[in-house]
Amino acid sequence: MYLPPKPLSRYHRPDLVGLPRRTLWRRAFRCTARAVCKLARWSLARTRVEGLEYLPRKGPAILVTNHLGDADVVLILSVLPWCPEVLASIDLLEYRWIFWLLHAYGVIWVHRGRADLAALKAALKALQEGRVLAVAPEGRQSLIGGLMPGTEGAAYLALKSGAPVVPIGITGTFNWQVFPRLKRFRRLDFGIRIGPPFRVQPQAQDRREALKEATETIMRAIARLLPPEYRGVYADEAAVEPGT
Repeated sequence: MYLPPKPLSRYHRPDLVGLPRRTLWRRAFRCTARAVCKLARWSLARTRVEGLEYLPRKGPAILVTNHLGDADVVLILSVLPWCPEVLASIDLLEYRWIFWLLHAYGVIWVHRGRADLAALKAALKALQEGRVLAVAPEGRQSLIGGLMPGTEGAAYLALKSGAPVVPIGITGTFNWQVFPRLKRFRRLDFGIRIGPPFRVQPQAQDRREALKEATETIMRAIARLLPPEYRGVYADEAAVEPGT
């Protein structure tokens, strides 16, 4: 299977990286955004939702999910009972209106393809403050029709903070599935499945090996929540339980 190289951010804006403040205006914007997402999902899609009982009532927690298309954010926000902190690529600067919406929501901007220590520090601070963090470990939308290799950011945050990891599997949100159906005024079919939370406990003593092991554990947990055709490079490992 051909795997495209990991993307490298075209923009370098460290001045934008940091943990967003939860101002009254931002809280109001987030509530409005979640309500709009709920309305959009209710009016445009049939959605199968499983595992809501596994969502924590409060943080700290790290939500890890596969990333298929632009509709992922709408689907997740419409299902969650609260608004999480979100990591987003700084390359969205290229799309001004999307950048404005995400900036108004308050995301932690990340420079892809490099060790963005400022973003990791902001994410750790969010967890220390008891917030819920949403991360797509693949670091980009899938280009192979299923799960791509995970990056180590989510594993680093889980190991460093000790926060529980909540895996989420999404189906039906590929752009090639969503946009043609919308143009034809046909309802969408989404699926979101939430798995039980767990803490990563790698056996390796070496730091690099521990990160690699934790990343594999996280990605396998996501893979087990997906149909076989969505598991991508983790198809043969999906049956392995977390921490084994």
